[in-house]
Amino acid sequence: MTTRRGFVKTAIAALSIPALPKLVSAEASWPSRPIRAVIPFSAGSSIDIVGRIVLDPLSRRLGQPIVVENRGGAGGTIGCALVAQSPPDGYTILVNASAHTSAPAIYPNASYDVTRDFSAVIPFGSVPNVVIIAPSKGIKTLKDMVAAAKAGNMTFASAGVGSATHLAAERLRLSAGFNATHVPFKGGVEAITEVMTGRVDFACMGVPSALPFITDNKLLALAVCTQKRTVSLPNVPTTIELGFADSDYIFWMGMFVPAKTDRAILERLRADTQKALADSAVVDKLKPQGMEPMPLSPAEFDALVKKEVAQNIALVKAAGIKVE
Repeated sequence: MTTRRGFVKTAIAALSIPALPKLVSAEASWPSRPIRAVIPFSAGSSIDIVGRIVLDPLSRRLGQPIVVENRGGAGGTIGCALVAQSPPDGYTILVNASAHTSAPAIYPNASYDVTRDFSAVIPFGSVPNVVIIAPSKGIKTLKDMVAAAKAGNMTFASAGVGSATHLAAERLRLSAGFNATHVPFKGGVEAITEVMTGRVDFACMGVPSALPFITDNKLLALAVCTQKRTVSLPNVPTTIELGFADSDYIFWMGMFVPAKTDRAILERLRADTQKALADSAVVDKLKPQGMEPMPLSPAEFDALVKKEVAQNIALVKAAGIKVE
């Protein structure tokens, strides 16, 4: 009996040995080919600008090209669905923003589940939304805009139904107590263009995409939707300090991978992205974008996603946003 037990143990050990080098080599060889980074919004949007700033040095650290693929539309759900359905092999990543957590409220019938089908890797940081309006409107302050909105129906643009730009405006609207008609677009660039021409009254857009037009005096910044002022627009007040309670909306950006992606690959992505974010050249490029540090572990980032999903469902209900 003792001899037989010894034989069985030896046989099991022998069978398991060939698998070990295979696992080790799979982890050690990643990445061995180009990586696809899906950005579910149009080129020129805030997440596209920041994403490319971070992905460039990350590509050099990983030793492989990172090919950016803009898949805009439907509040980011088109691009997200593409990543959710991709193999969890580390060769398809998602670079997304806060719209990621509003999707369940706006698109309950989406083909993917935000909390089940993705694993959070790392947040790049948070970016303030800024309330913008065309100078031709003759409105100089946020309080003037609120008064005009209460006197007559206004319109506001966004990067799509359920996007962070949409919900930021809805949060401000509810806080200030005025009505406004939502005009959604496929991305931030189109929304900004319509506000700049005056065809749509205002928008709450990410600072990275709006700042060049504010600097060129093509748009006027009325307020930032944050708890404190941003370094990129130090003279622009916050919606909170102007007296609109609960009007701030956290707009973060970060990286995700399909669920079940090997933990070693996720940790390698996180570590190298963290180093890329600390690179002095990247810091200098992100500074004008108003990026605020957001040091969260993958587990903490996952927890934030779950929390925001619940909060956004409540906001959508309060704002009366129609689910399509």
